[in-house]
Amino acid sequence: MKELFSDWRHVFKLDPDRTLPQRELEAVLGSGTDAIMVGGSSGLTYDNTAALLERLTGSDIPIVLEVTHPELALPGFDAYLIPMVLNTGQGDWITGRQALALEEMAGLIPWEKTWAEGYLILNEDCEAARVSGADASLTEFQAAAYARLADRLMRLPLLYVEYSGRFGDMGLLRRVKRVLSGTRLIYGGGIDGPQRASQAARIASTVVVGNVLYHDLDGALSTVQAVRETEQEI
Repeated sequence: MKELFSDWRHVFKLDPDRTLPQRELEAVLGSGTDAIMVGGSSGLTYDNTAALLERLTGSDIPIVLEVTHPELALPGFDAYLIPMVLNTGQGDWITGRQALALEEMAGLIPWEKTWAEGYLILNEDCEAARVSGADASLTEFQAAAYARLADRLMRLPLLYVEYSGRFGDMGLLRRVKRVLSGTRLIYGGGIDGPQRASQAARIASTVVVGNVLYHDLDGALSTVQAVRETEQEI
């Protein structure tokens, strides 16, 4: 069966804890992006997540929620991604928090539209690394080992290489890509315009654009076409 995310090349990521004016939000929804991802590392609440979902309801494109806390798992999203931070020594961020959530919510989860999402967080200065205790100093070979873990052992459908706020090492990303056989590679971090969007899109199957939306909308919107026009390396 073809997964919802199988053809996603470009995704905009919206943070419920940050405000995007209505006109700018409408521009994002009409940009031609393949999906909207809702998520963030801090400041997320039931109320601000529900408020953002209400503003996105009725869109023609898939709206997906990264579930970082059980209380944020609101009904109404087209898909749910469950992050698992692979490069942390804190088991709570790999399976612990997820198992606790399943104790209470297993019977309520729409499994047919819920997927696990492996994460490699590689910017030591970002909030996600601080919160999860991720070891962001991985070498290319170490990152490739985690990629094999996600792909061959855990059989995860998605692996998100996250540099959050900084443009990443494309050499490392390329090495990660080369070891994947079934897992879809997502890249996010520091994409502020078409040039960097194209660089990432040559390697990653899906490119996520987030922070730039809140300070340079035109730059953010230009990434959609850049990704569309970029062919992936074989």
